Amino acid sequence: MKKLLCVMALLLAAGAAQANPALAQKYSCTACHAADKKMVGPSWQEIGRKYAGDKAAAGKLAAKVKAGGSGVWGPVPMPPNPQISDADLKTLVQWVLTQK
Repeated sequence: MKKLLCVMALLLAAGAAQANPALAQKYSCTACHAADKKMVGPSWQEIGRKYAGDKAAAGKLAAKVKAGGSGVWGPVPMPPNPQISDADLKTLVQWVLTQK
């Protein structure tokens, strides 16, 4: 039974990890962000490194994605994204924070 639960947990984690880039595409995040290089906005790896160890990072980033903002990464503003559901937003932010 323990083995079955472990396998199920691994499969769920793998599915979630694969779904996050799909969510980034679904919400057009990939128009301005890439995994490993700066485009219009910073790469997800840059964001992950900047906020590593910051326990409040998930909340800060979720608020920034929803409301938009500017000045943290330069003069180009990030538009607000109120259409992203809270559940998808949480998944996306947690994924970005794992990128290093």
